[in-house]
Formats: sequence, structure tokens, C-alpha cells
Amino acid sequence: MAPRSDSSNTLRYPRLTPPRAFEMPTSRPLLFDELLTAADEALRAVGGAGHPQRPSPARDARPELSDAERRLSGALMRVNHVGEVCAQALYSAQALSTRNPTLRRGFEQAAREETDHLAWTRQRLRELGTHASLLNPLWYAGAFGIGLLAGRAGDAVSLGFMAETERQVEQHLAGHLEKLPEQDSASRAIVRQMKDDEAAHAASAERSGGLPLPAPIRWAMRAAAKVMTTTAHHV
Repeated sequence: MAPRSDSSNTLRYPRLTPPRAFEMPTSRPLLFDELLTAADEALRAVGGAGHPQRPSPARDARPELSDAERRLSGALMRVNHVGEVCAQALYSAQALSTRNPTLRRGFEQAAREETDHLAWTRQRLRELGTHASLLNPLWYAGAFGIGLLAGRAGDAVSLGFMAETERQVEQHLAGHLEKLPEQDSASRAIVRQMKDDEAAHAASAERSGGLPLPAPIRWAMRAAAKVMTTTAHHV
């Protein structure tokens, strides 16, 4: 998710100057090929067809887990996989919404980089002998709609939404590191790398001019995430 993003190479977005933060650019036609691309990305995210560009951080780990530990890790990694499905939807919608070609490329790059997380968590679910969330099409559709709304609010707001989303995901992943079984070195390695990547994405969006979101919006985002993570833990 092609330029890469890691601890030494973070995403770069066009810096937005304050006078232009809320300026709505002239509309551009919504091209048919963009819709086809968005549909293809949706099918790949929900169907698990994406391929990572980086090797999995868990590639050398083969932990021995009890049945209870395996079930716990499976539930937590299913939640993390749902988060990556939603990230694909958000970035795809935000890229589709912006009129700024450079910013659009930045969102597309972020989506490609999140494809690594999507593939890593999907593979780990297979190794744990469990399934991805049965509601992934619903999660994707909901996140895509939210991404469209954020994008239509303007580039500065869209970048601010990205930064806040990534900060909340980073906190969520930190909580999972506390819950995952100590013996599950494979899942823990994946979650640690994801956490580092999300922090880098958030910092890049903030530096590029993302506006801080009002507290009520941040609270609503946390509430929606709570519903999603609680449901995906089981379904």
C-alpha cells in the first residue's frame, strides 16, 4: 500500500496552508474508471485478494498455543482484520472525494500500505484456524460512506479525520498487545508493526495540515469503533 512507509519513511502529503483549508475546489467529473477502481478495491479488501508488499513480521514465529489462547488470539486478530478492511474503505473514499491530485495519491499510497496489514492479519487468522468477520461487507460499506463524508468536508478536515482515526487505532492496538497471550509471538509481532505504521500515518496527516476534530466527533468515532470491535470479536 510503489513507495513504502516504515519507521524511517513516513507518508508525505501536500501541506495545506491555513487560508486554503476550507476552500472547496471546483468540481471534477466522477470518471467511470474511478468507480471501477473503487469497486475493485472493495472486492479485494472484502474478499482477501490483496497481496502484501512487505514480508509479515510474524514470518519466523511458530508459537505453540493452547486452545483457549488460540481462540483469544483469533478473536483479537479478527477485530484487527476488520479494522484494516475499514481502513481500505476510508482511504479509497477519501481518495475519490478529494480534488487535489497530490493528496489523492497520498490516500492511495496509504491504502496500499494498509494492504500489508490486511494480508498479514488475514494470514494469521488462517494460521489460528478461525475466520474473518462475516460482516466485512457491512463494515466496508459503512466506512466507505464515512470516508466520503470526510472527503467532501474539505482536505484539511479529511486529513484531520485520518489523523484521529489512526490515533484511535494506535490506542486500540496498544490495548491488544496487553490482551494477546504472551506466547503468541506471531500475532504480537504483527500488531506491534501495525501500531508503528498507524502512528506514522497519523503524524504525517497532522504535519500536512489536518485539522483537529471537535470533541463530539471524536467521541462518536470511539462509540462507533466500540460497536464494531465488540461485534467483530464474535462474528
